[in-house]
Amino acid sequence: MSDGSPPTAPAPAATSPTAARSAVVVGGGLAGITAALALADAGIRVTLLEGRPRLGGLAFSFQRGELTVDNGQHVYLRCCTAYRWFLDRIQGAALAPLQDRLDVPVVDVAKPVGRRLGRLRRDPLPVPLHLGRSLAAYPHLSLAERAAVGRAALALKGLDLADPTLDTQDFGSWLTAHGQSARAIEALWDLVGVATLNAVAGDASLGLAAMVFKTGLLSDPGAADIGWARVPLGELHDRLARKALDSAGVRTEVRTRVTSVSTNDNGGWSVRVPGETLSADAVVLAVPQREAHDLLPPGALDAPERLLEIGTAPILNVHVVYDRKVLARPFLAALGTPVQWVFDRTDASGLRTGQYLALSQSAARDEIDTPVAELRERYLSELERLIPGTRAAEVKDFFVTRERTATFAPAPGVGRLRPGARTKAPGLYLAGAWTATGWPATMESAVRSGVSAADAVLGTLGRPRPRHLFEFEEAA
Repeated sequence: MSDGSPPTAPAPAATSPTAARSAVVVGGGLAGITAALALADAGIRVTLLEGRPRLGGLAFSFQRGELTVDNGQHVYLRCCTAYRWFLDRIQGAALAPLQDRLDVPVVDVAKPVGRRLGRLRRDPLPVPLHLGRSLAAYPHLSLAERAAVGRAALALKGLDLADPTLDTQDFGSWLTAHGQSARAIEALWDLVGVATLNAVAGDASLGLAAMVFKTGLLSDPGAADIGWARVPLGELHDRLARKALDSAGVRTEVRTRVTSVSTNDNGGWSVRVPGETLSADAVVLAVPQREAHDLLPPGALDAPERLLEIGTAPILNVHVVYDRKVLARPFLAALGTPVQWVFDRTDASGLRTGQYLALSQSAARDEIDTPVAELRERYLSELERLIPGTRAAEVKDFFVTRERTATFAPAPGVGRLRPGARTKAPGLYLAGAWTATGWPATMESAVRSGVSAADAVLGTLGRPRPRHLFEFEEAA
């Protein structure tokens, strides 16, 4: 069992200028960065190609005046051992610390003042007792509902994640069949599930939902402790990642769009970009599923059209800057309002006066295209209901960021569509949170996919895998 500390990675091995083996990684998100680092650590000569002007994929930052803004709020859990390895590998773990102990304030604006605040937190006790006191005192459910939640949690703990039939069922129906009321689903199961799965229970695969709850809440007492970046995501996933790649000897090219991937006469691979064709012994496609589909050569997958059947799900982020501090907590979750989660991003953004709040709105299909003016009217009034300090505050800025294809849709049946790292074309591999990692579309899934792809490449090229790369699996 892990003691809670991320494993320490040794310094990367120097890449020999005469290395006989080479690889091209297409895509500079977390999956691609991970694959490139892992391969370089094993002595492979690596080129990383990214079409955007920066690394980080869909977890990035941008400038808005004097603010450094994350495109969306990203968190991870202590059980995310691969992402914790990644943070340690790029020397960024101290910039995205974990809570000492799970503690989530949950505010229900539909309740009278004085009875609105509940908490989901753990005690230093074995599973499942670690959440027993919190659940017993959770004010947003009745006594009968709390007892029913406990019984459903035990039933969930007994599910076999290797059972493929779980992926054919939806989580909402399973919860209803196990005595969960609509209120319990809203105030507990969806409170956690929407944020991690990017879908409400009725739209989510039972297999993926069971994985989330079993791993995060029912595996280890500290598994669900929350971590998040105290700096802009670009500091981690772009600047520090680029520094690590440079130190490992990876050639990194941004603003470089790959136009084709094909085999060459030497039994290797040719990767074409504008003005250049790169040759490599192996290629990792670490791009979204539709882009991967378009780049795959004929015969690489038995049914490549399945990649196009993997749906996508949007996330909307609402950003509000006030002229004064309105929220004393670093974050909170909300009930009885369209608002889902609110985070204080003041310090991370560089704001010097006032307070900057970011609202993360997952499963936002109904609002993803709503005009800003309408969102402003809706969410400012909801924040006044939720956070009393906003009522006398002046709004200095209001804007939204929209990720229309933020994640793959975790719908029932998606498991059979997600391919593994290996393709039928020797030397060609897939990576991305959408591949068959067993996890929903999270930063953890992306990093795990990069590790799996690198492992497959090293096996094919006959190179030993660096032991430190897989220490996170031993810590799981």
